[in-house]
Amino acid sequence: MLDLNFVRENLDSVRQAFADRNFPADGLDRFVELDAERRRVIGEADRINQLRNAASKEIGGLMQSAKRDEAEAKKAEVAGLKDQQAELEKARDAADAKMHDLLAGLPNIPAADVPVGPDETANVEVRKWGEPRSFDFDLKDHVDLGEALGILDLERATKIAGSRFAILNAAGARLERALVNFMLDIHTTAHGYTETLPPFLVNRTALFGTNQLPKFEEDLFHIKDEREFALIPTAEVPVTNYHAGEILEAKDLPMYYAAYTPCFRSEAGSYGRDTRGLIRQHQFEKVELVKLSLPEDSENEHEKLTADAERILQLLGLPYRTVVLSTGDMGFGARKTYDIEVWLPSQQTFREISSCSNCGDFQARRMNLRFRRAGGAKPEYVHTLNGSGLAVGRTWIAIVENYQQADGTVTVPEVLLPYMNGLDRIG
Repeated sequence: MLDLNFVRENLDSVRQAFADRNFPADGLDRFVELDAERRRVIGEADRINQLRNAASKEIGGLMQSAKRDEAEAKKAEVAGLKDQQAELEKARDAADAKMHDLLAGLPNIPAADVPVGPDETANVEVRKWGEPRSFDFDLKDHVDLGEALGILDLERATKIAGSRFAILNAAGARLERALVNFMLDIHTTAHGYTETLPPFLVNRTALFGTNQLPKFEEDLFHIKDEREFALIPTAEVPVTNYHAGEILEAKDLPMYYAAYTPCFRSEAGSYGRDTRGLIRQHQFEKVELVKLSLPEDSENEHEKLTADAERILQLLGLPYRTVVLSTGDMGFGARKTYDIEVWLPSQQTFREISSCSNCGDFQARRMNLRFRRAGGAKPEYVHTLNGSGLAVGRTWIAIVENYQQADGTVTVPEVLLPYMNGLDRIG
């Protein structure tokens, strides 16, 4: 959430930032109207309160001077002021609620070095790693390979749950589990993250904290009862909220967390796109990286987090590229995002496998997550960062396609052999 005073004092630059994001300006126009009304009501309430305080002192003086009748008349006047103040306080609370709701619907301000552009066409490649493999036989995509090998069953998953679900069997399921364990081992031993296993159901407060609500309500799977739970769309939600409402010590920052979870998304509005296979599923698995950082360190921590996610692909020998997203393609809560895109031979293109975002203090404001520097300084908001390290299903796809052989088998990357119970080839 943006700071009210920042928006008020930087209206022109915020308006330009929203234009760069292709975000409608009517939100800012409404902000100006509500802010004026809110300040008017607060000012009037303060004025009435001053009158009440002055009248109370006057009543005390009249009582001391034995001017009881005048004191009683003044008390009646104060009672009227009290009623006025109560009404103004209701109006102030209503104005505050409207401002809160409005600010909750405004996106983050892009960092100064984010490329300006309307959509993904303006994203900028910052680096590339590895060379796509040349095949001397007819390629198959992961669906044809997986079904032929008996490790992927989409038909029976559809029978059980519906479209956009999958069943992995035998070596396919083992490969998925191997990837989860491999990713967690690397991040917790080589990269310094603390492993955590959070709830897979969260409440609306947590969803608001990481800006899934109110904007992305329709993308969630909700539990239909009075408790208002939702299945997590990403481990970012429970892990970033882990310290919500707390004041941390500056000496304890940064904090690094790594979490494996299933993720659930309704994929509303994406019908017809990437519906074949595992690219876009209602249920998928991810190893998520979350950082809580001092404000002055968050840019550097963002670079390190992105490098941590890239390292997984390097160890797996999967070609990829990293792009910085333009203002028009960036997520609602991010101030800067790197997308890591892995090479898929069947599509002859790079596809996103991780988004690594620096959200600044945007999420911390929503969840009231702060820290205090030494010496009893005033609390400040932490900076939150998150990224996939990696999306497990898409890594599975990339391995199956990039490591396929002419005889229809799939070789297992060397770094995964300790996790595959001696299996070095899926056939």
